[in-house]
Amino acid sequence: MKPIALDAMGGDHAPKVTVEGALLAQKQGIPVVLVGPTERLQRELAAQGGHLPVVEAPEHITMQDHATDVRKKRRASINVCMELLRRGEASAVVSMGHTGATLASALFNLGRIPGVDRPTLLIELPSERGRTYLADGGANVDCRPEWLVQFAAMATAYARAQGVENPSVGLLSIGEEEEKGNDLTLRAFPLLKSAAGINFYGNVEGRDIFKGTTDIVVTDGYTGNVVLKLSEGEARTLFGWIRQALAEGPWLTRLGALLVRPALQRLRERMDPAEYGAMPLLGVEGAVFIGHGSADGRAVLSALRKAEASIQAGLVERVREGIARLEEVR
Repeated sequence: MKPIALDAMGGDHAPKVTVEGALLAQKQGIPVVLVGPTERLQRELAAQGGHLPVVEAPEHITMQDHATDVRKKRRASINVCMELLRRGEASAVVSMGHTGATLASALFNLGRIPGVDRPTLLIELPSERGRTYLADGGANVDCRPEWLVQFAAMATAYARAQGVENPSVGLLSIGEEEEKGNDLTLRAFPLLKSAAGINFYGNVEGRDIFKGTTDIVVTDGYTGNVVLKLSEGEARTLFGWIRQALAEGPWLTRLGALLVRPALQRLRERMDPAEYGAMPLLGVEGAVFIGHGSADGRAVLSALRKAEASIQAGLVERVREGIARLEEVR
């Protein structure tokens, strides 16, 4: 396997956490190449006592830059990562940096899979059944009904690559009935129902995401990103309340807190976004994964592990086949 190109300058705490995550991945046998300013990355590698290959990229996209700045900064680290992938010198790209810029760079350097109108960001959320995949996670704020069908096809390909044999697809709406929803969902429903290769369940509500009613939930990127941020905020707030209640209770409550700490830690890990690492950008001609800007080294490691597993499962080819099935019946 070719190494995974890691945008070492992407994220709020780069390059410290990106180097840390890359070194952890190296210990697990995952090949990684760091992309960024060579001297700075070599200093960070020396500080952490590790060695990794580095590809020079003198510029980088900050979180304050505009997504279109990838065209101005041609030697930005994310662009160099995409060039390595396009030339076959890398097997995937992982970035914990600017989501919009990573999307723009992927489209600019790699292009879309034939038949894909818009790529989609796939979110993984914990549910009673394990995980629920949500598309779109924020790549497309305003959507057309036919794009949701493509999101469903690409998410289905990803779920199958993760071992789900016949993933079910739900359409996020305000009610289970077919006639419920806004103009987008009402128009998307019959398209999903008749689409080839999609195991369509019907409408699902917000609570169904965490119940795991369906393996996949499709929606527009505006709604999907709100769901993502709401779930992350709710998890942090809930655990904050639990800690406060246990710390401020009587001595018996505090004693009980010590006893339940291991179980609470396991629950926290299950809900921690760092465990999910990064979101795959589906629909571009290459394996691209976008992580959270506030990622730590553990999240970078999770992202690299997810990228490696997806490469081995032939993710891009699976997505290409899923879109081809849709095109055949048009």
